[in-house]
Amino acid sequence: MKKIIDYRKLFGVTETADLQELKTVYRGLMKNWHPDKFQDSEESKTAAEEKSKEIIEAYHFLVSIAPETRERTSAEYALTTASAINDFQYKSQTLTISFLDGNEYEYFDVPKNIYVKFINADSPGRFFRRHISNSYLYRSTSRLTATA
Repeated sequence: MKKIIDYRKLFGVTETADLQELKTVYRGLMKNWHPDKFQDSEESKTAAEEKSKEIIEAYHFLVSIAPETRERTSAEYALTTASAINDFQYKSQTLTISFLDGNEYEYFDVPKNIYVKFINADSPGRFFRRHISNSYLYRSTSRLTATA
């Protein structure tokens, strides 16, 4: 997914970056791009504000898909994915699934043919558990909406 690649490029990290590395890079980027450092002109201050917002968004996104985060939440994920599917949405190879327990997850780089098989399956829940749940990079969006 382009978003993931762009965020990793912004941070200069690979997909194996751990949480400590992300935090260190984030702090360094925020020191360089903090709007308070750009008081000489309103234009540069506005540009720094936009860049810092992008850095913050990238940090939260990369933390949400980090292997350590997924490992820490794997028990909760297993319970949720055993729950029935409430609703789903597919856009730009991102499949968003809402479960009856109230949790929601995004699955990245899901090919259109897999999505078509998913919606045409006799049991979408079973198809999801066999072919999607542990095959694609995912992140929880439930906490994002709860904290926003």
